[in-house]
Amino acid sequence: MKITSNTLETELKLLQEEALHEISSIIKLKDLEQLRVYYLGKKGKLSQILRGMSKLDPLKRPYVGSFANKVKDIVQKQLDKKLYDLSSTELKAKILSETLDVTMPSESRPIGNIHPLNNTTDKILDIFIGLGYQISTGPHIETDYYNFEALNIPPDHPARDMQDTFFLTNGDLMRTHTSPVQIHYMENNTPPIRIVAPGRVYRRDTVDSTHSAVFHQIEILAVDKGLTFTNLKGTVREFLHQIFGEDLPIKFRASYFPFTEPSIEVDVQWKGKWLEIMGCGMVDPNVLQAVGYDPEIYTGFAAGLGVERFAMVLHKIDDIRRFYTNDLRFLEQF
Repeated sequence: MKITSNTLETELKLLQEEALHEISSIIKLKDLEQLRVYYLGKKGKLSQILRGMSKLDPLKRPYVGSFANKVKDIVQKQLDKKLYDLSSTELKAKILSETLDVTMPSESRPIGNIHPLNNTTDKILDIFIGLGYQISTGPHIETDYYNFEALNIPPDHPARDMQDTFFLTNGDLMRTHTSPVQIHYMENNTPPIRIVAPGRVYRRDTVDSTHSAVFHQIEILAVDKGLTFTNLKGTVREFLHQIFGEDLPIKFRASYFPFTEPSIEVDVQWKGKWLEIMGCGMVDPNVLQAVGYDPEIYTGFAAGLGVERFAMVLHKIDDIRRFYTNDLRFLEQF
C-alpha cells in the first residue's frame, strides 16, 4: 500500500484515540508504564508509524512530523495526569491502611533525574525521528575494515592520524566514531535509507575541559536517488532550529573528511560567538561502492555531532569532565 501523508495522519489520529481510551481504563501504575512503552517507547507504535515518513514526499514530512509531535504531547500529558491520579489514589489508600507513628524519624529517598547526556541524546533522536529517520546501533568493538577501510581510509591514509585509537591484541579496535554503523546498515539494506546512529566512541585523547577519551556521537545517513547538497543543508538547518529553539545564524565552512566529498563544518553564532557544532558532507562514491551501491544511481549525505558539545552549550557547562564524575552537586541541577 502506498504511504501518503493522509495515511500517516489517519494512523496517528487512530493511535491517539486508542491510547487515550486505554489510558482512561488503566487502574494500576505498572500497567500504565507498559502502556507508555507500547505507544511512545523507542520501538513503540508511534515510532513504527513514523518509519513510513522516509517514503513520503520531502515537502510533506515537516507537516507529518509536526502533527506526530502534537499527538505525542497529547498522549504524554494524559499519561502524566493518569500517573498523578493513580499515585494520589495509591497514597491515600496506603495512609488509610497504615498507622502512622509521628515519633519515628522520617525517611528521605531523593528522586533521580535523567542524566544531561541522556537527555540531550533523547532530544536529538526525537528531532531526527520526526524528520523520518530511524535509529540504528552497532558494536563498540570493530574491525579495521568497518572503522577505517570501508569509510575510504586505507591503512596508509594520513587521515588515520586524526584519530588516535585503542587497538586490541587481535587487531580489532574500540570504534573511534559511529560511522561503522552506517556501513553495517548499508550492507544489509537497500536505498532509500534514513538512519540516525547514536553511541559511545573511544579515542586516545588527552583529557581536559573540552576533550575526553570516551565520549558520545550521533551520526545521520541518508541515501537515495537524487539527494543533493541542498537536502543536506536543509536538514542541518531544520535540526539546529529545533534543538536550539530559534533561528541562529549558521555558517557552512569547507572542510575535509575522508568519507564525504565535499565536506563542510557547521558553525552557529551562539551568545555572540561563532561555535563549531558539527561536521557533514555528501557521501564519498568510494563508500557507496564499498557496500555495493552504484554511485551513478544513488547519492547520499551524512552528518555527525558530539553529544557532549551540544549538552555543554544547551546547559552552559564549562568542563566536559563534569558529565563523568558523578558529583551529585552537579547532577542534581538537572
